[in-house]
Amino acid sequence: MNQRAVFLDKDGTLIEDVPYNVDPELIRLAPGVVEGLRALHHAGYQLVVITNQSGVARGYFGEEALAAVKRRLRELLDAHGVPLAGFYYCPHHPDGVVPGYALACACRKPEPGLVLLAAREQGLDLSQSWFVGDILNDVEAGRRAGCRTILVDNGGETEWVFTSRRRPHHTVSNFSQVAPIIMRSEKLEIRSEKLEVRN
Repeated sequence: MNQRAVFLDKDGTLIEDVPYNVDPELIRLAPGVVEGLRALHHAGYQLVVITNQSGVARGYFGEEALAAVKRRLRELLDAHGVPLAGFYYCPHHPDGVVPGYALACACRKPEPGLVLLAAREQGLDLSQSWFVGDILNDVEAGRRAGCRTILVDNGGETEWVFTSRRRPHHTVSNFSQVAPIIMRSEKLEIRSEKLEVRN
């Protein structure tokens, strides 16, 4: 459990939000994503996608369609030298219509199940990791898993229901501001550790 990660919401955070889209041709990386993820990758962070895909439970598309989405996202990032360490999705929704998927689960954000699963499978240190998303459910999932959080306030959140678990550690207006915040926090921690050693 010694690797750091940045967990990333997909729709509206990593890519431009096209509701319930599974057409690879319509997938576009959001502005600032390539530069930000490249910086985080070079800094040693594992990059892991955590996404709700209730379109499966709602009957809009089959779960197998997500394989093409995952493949396309990897292709787009690989072209810029940015590898994804993982892609985790929740196909459930309690109001769904497809048997086997229409249920309340522990993996649909704001539940932290997928983050915890990724940490177990990949040996990730959640206390040294971050969750970045565009709505407060992302923030809550990250906080409940023990991560620090960044809300990309780009219009994705419309309800603004705050609790202690739904208050982001940082709020930015676009993805280009994400990496500088994480890198600055890392430098401050290193400086603090050095001061403690001296004292």
